[in-house]
This record gives sequence, structure tokens and C-alpha cells, in this order.
Amino acid sequence: MTVHQLPVELVVFAGWLSELAGRLEPGGGWYGVFAARDPEGLRACFDGTEVPPWDVVESLLQDLGEPADGPRAARGRALHRAAAAVHDRAPGAAEVLAERRRLMEREAAYAETRIRTLAETPGAAAELAWARDDLQRARARVAELGARLAGLQGPRRPDAPAPAAAPAPVAAPARAAARRRPRGARYAWLDTEAADAVPEEAQVVPKLPVGGGAAPRGARFGGAPAAPAPAPLPAVDPGQAARAAGNAVYALRRLRAQGRGGEAHGLLCEALAGPPGWLPVLAAELHRAGLAADWATLLWEAASLPPARLAAVAGALADAGRPHDCEQLLRQGVARPVEELASACAALLAEGHQAEAGALLAAFLRVRTPEDAARLAALDPAGLTAPLLAAARTVSPARERDLLHALRVAGTA
Repeated sequence: MTVHQLPVELVVFAGWLSELAGRLEPGGGWYGVFAARDPEGLRACFDGTEVPPWDVVESLLQDLGEPADGPRAARGRALHRAAAAVHDRAPGAAEVLAERRRLMEREAAYAETRIRTLAETPGAAAELAWARDDLQRARARVAELGARLAGLQGPRRPDAPAPAAAPAPVAAPARAAARRRPRGARYAWLDTEAADAVPEEAQVVPKLPVGGGAAPRGARFGGAPAAPAPAPLPAVDPGQAARAAGNAVYALRRLRAQGRGGEAHGLLCEALAGPPGWLPVLAAELHRAGLAADWATLLWEAASLPPARLAAVAGALADAGRPHDCEQLLRQGVARPVEELASACAALLAEGHQAEAGALLAAFLRVRTPEDAARLAALDPAGLTAPLLAAARTVSPARERDLLHALRVAGTA
């Protein structure tokens, strides 16, 4: 596997962004809009070679139903700022940022013109909502790019002349020219040539996406209804999983070498929030890089995951041919409350992982009392009594007898 030697800040942010995207349905919400219009741009962001505008990240958080002032957004904001600061120090970055700011100023002027026109056009509510969204994004990006440029220039001396004025916005292009590419700030990282290649039939005005659990806010939603229930997680992309694993291992090695153990531990915990199917790939890469201890730490942390998530990780490890890792994870999770273990067993059984559910119950019976096992069975007598007895038989005849007695006393058997 080829691992690009990117600065660790870019690698860590790319891993966080990939984890966020792994929780979303690629064809829905804002993720669907960005993926359809600029797949190469998104791929560059996931690879760590490009830093997306913050409003794009904010939209993906919205797709997930994350509050703008929540802990995940705060973490993403900090990582985004660190990645942007490193990215902007590359040769020629200042010129690129200045050009993008000029583009955003033109986009803002164009959106303002569109809003004035569409506000007086009957039946243009959808296009008007998009234009308002374009204006909001363009203004946010002008401010963001300006701040990044100011950070590169450093503080100005009191006696220094003021910088020359980023030129006045040009007039809005003609309607015929505008049809050549999808307009709007949401497509702003597209190269001109790539944008011109988008077929006109793909440029119809789609329905403006809405976010996760809460009702959408802001002018760009135009009174849209609340979002439907979140879709199931998409299938694992092997290439994306390999890139994420390679980036994570590279970042871990850098952090360990610099003595930044706390950040390395945080990176491992963030990996647990990604798609469960990525973890076996990460395990293989960690062992190949001589970081088996980090994998053991990750499994230990995984034992504290919510029940459904614990079951998903265990199932992914079993499906990927890592039964020992799966059993170790399940053994470490048996100290949890019986209610959580019942939920984990139910999730494993529902996904067809009977062997893993049996392993969890057997590990539970080895370290917990028969009375605890009876309490577990009482939570779902029809679904858990038979698997518990089968697991007890694999432990010992004595454990089976003790369990039967406890079940009779509890009135479950």
C-alpha cells in the first residue's frame, strides 16, 4: 500500500472526515449533492490532499443530525483549522487562496443577482432556495478564505500601508454562459474544465437537501419539511478503507515518534466511530507496521461501545476472518450491565452472528454468577434462554446445572 507523506494534521483531518462520511448515505442529503457534482474533489479531501470549505463539512454534519455547537462539530472545526493552516503553508498556496476568494466574490455577486430575478419569477421557489444557499455559502467562504490569507500574511505594522483592494466583483455572466456548468458556491472547488464537462441534463435543479434529526433552519431551506429517518450505513468501500487505514497508521507513527501519546489514543478512539468494516483493514495495517499494541488498545476501547455498535464491530471482525479478535472483544465486554449485554446479543443474533452471540454468552457465564445469567434471560426469555443454555454446555456441565437452577428459581425455565 502506498502512503503519501502528508503532514500529520492533514492526515488526521482526512481520517475524521472519512469517518464522518462513512456514517452517511452517499446518495442522500448534502453528501449526495457533493458526491454527484464533484466526486474527484471529495476524493481529494478524503485523501488529505485538499481541505474542503468549512460549510461543506458543516453540511455533512447536518446530514448526520449533529448540532452545529456539539462536540463532534467542535472537534471537526479544530482539526479543520489545523489542516488548513498546514495546507496553506505549501508553496503557491497564497495565490490559490486569493484566486478562490475572487471566485467566491463573483459567486456572491451572481447569487445576489439571481435572488433578485427569481424573487419576481412565479414557480421558481426551488431555484430561489438554491440561490440563497449559494449566497450564504459564498459569503461564508469569502470570510474563511480572507481569514486564511490574513493568517499567512501575519499581523500588519501600524505604519504599514493598507493592502490593495481582492478587484471589484465582475458582472454576472449571461444566462447562456451560466448553463455551461453548475453554478453556485456548493460546486466552487470544481476546476473550470471539469465543470464545463458536466452534461446539461445533469444540471437540473434538484430538491434542496435537509439535514438530520432537527428541523432545518436558515433561508436556504425555504420551509422544507423535516428529514426522514437516517438511512442504513453504506457498504464498505475497500479502497476507501485501505486509504483510511494507511493514513491512520502514518499519523499514529508520527504522533508516537513526537511523544504525543494522548493524541495517538484519541486517533484510535476516532477510528472506532468509523464504519465497522474498516476496522479489520486497520488491524492488518497496524500489525504490519509493528503497532500491535495500538490494536490491543483499540479493542479495549471497543469493549465500551454502545451495545449495537459493539455487536457491529464484533460481527465485522468475525466476517473478516479475525475470530480471535472478535472473541477478545467480547470477553472484554462481559463486565457491562446485563441490559446492555442483552441488547448486544440481540443485535448479533439479528445479524446472523449466532456463533459470536454464543461466544459472548459463554464468556459472560465464565465470569458472572448464575443469578446474573438468570437476570439476562429474564430480559428476553424467548430469545435468550436457549442460547444461554447452549453456551453453558460449552463451558461445563456444572455451569449448565447452576444456570438451570437459577432459571427455575427466577421462573424463566
